Amino acid sequence: MAIIANRIDGRLIHGQVANLWTTKLDITRLMVIDDIVAESAVDKSGLKLATPSGVKLSVLPVKKAADNILNGKYDSQRLMIIAKGPDQFLELANYGVDIDTLNVGNMSQTEETRSIKRSINVTDKDIETFRKIHEKGIKIVSQMVPNDNSEDFMSLIQ
Repeated sequence: MAIIANRIDGRLIHGQVANLWTTKLDITRLMVIDDIVAESAVDKSGLKLATPSGVKLSVLPVKKAADNILNGKYDSQRLMIIAKGPDQFLELANYGVDIDTLNVGNMSQTEETRSIKRSINVTDKDIETFRKIHEKGIKIVSQMVPNDNSEDFMSLIQ
């Protein structure tokens, strides 16, 4: 399968993703799934600038991403999928995309969130969505950078 990694990161493409994860996993394509970002020329331009040289970038609405993946468009590539939150991954799974593991990276703090771990802040709705993802048999972990230990994410929200 073409999907090597799935990551939630509110910053989307930045130093950890662009330099550490992409290199460690030998990623050939980064895919940002977000209906709003996919419609923003400014956001897409910023993401293109942050994408490492030699790595392709797709910024797609979730449905289009699912269609492309299910049609085998990326089968010859090493794909890392990135979204700001869990909703996009639940939607992707509901479209039939096979997701083995979801890595929860940075989720920014807002007035509506509470901290469950350094750099991971969630709302009650996020927790409900993570539970739905977990019920689909998807393993959810937290690992900020490749050299960190992977931690069971569901134990953090019990």
